[in-house]
Amino acid sequence: MDDAKKSARWAPGQSGNPGGRPRGARHRSTVLLERLMERDAEGVVAAVITRALAGDVAAAKLILDRLAPAPRDRRVMLDLPPCIDAAAVELSQAVVIGAVASGALRPSEGESIANLLEHRRRAIETGDLERRIRALEGGPL
Repeated sequence: MDDAKKSARWAPGQSGNPGGRPRGARHRSTVLLERLMERDAEGVVAAVITRALAGDVAAAKLILDRLAPAPRDRRVMLDLPPCIDAAAVELSQAVVIGAVASGALRPSEGESIANLLEHRRRAIETGDLERRIRALEGGPL
């Protein structure tokens, strides 16, 4: 790259538009869509419902997605032992797998909890290794 192009570039971390769009400012198309919906929302909703009732699967899906959106995280209750050592984490993993196998947890929920337990296991392992190294080096425990 020649020197003329290098000098025209912005410095790392410097924006080409430091003012930028003000916080909270909405895009013109968003504002336009909101105006159209304010004026015609009832008619649009009625038309979508009419099409869904007539058998339009896409219209029915649109309505159902709004009325009953896909479930997100839900609170789950599991009786897990306090994860104070690797053996307790191992037992907790077994409880989670059992809950998924029995249908008490969705597989994605079990995976999320298993990931948390794995993070806990690594933290325990790291702490144990740190204590062992300090003991070998004769440092404070």
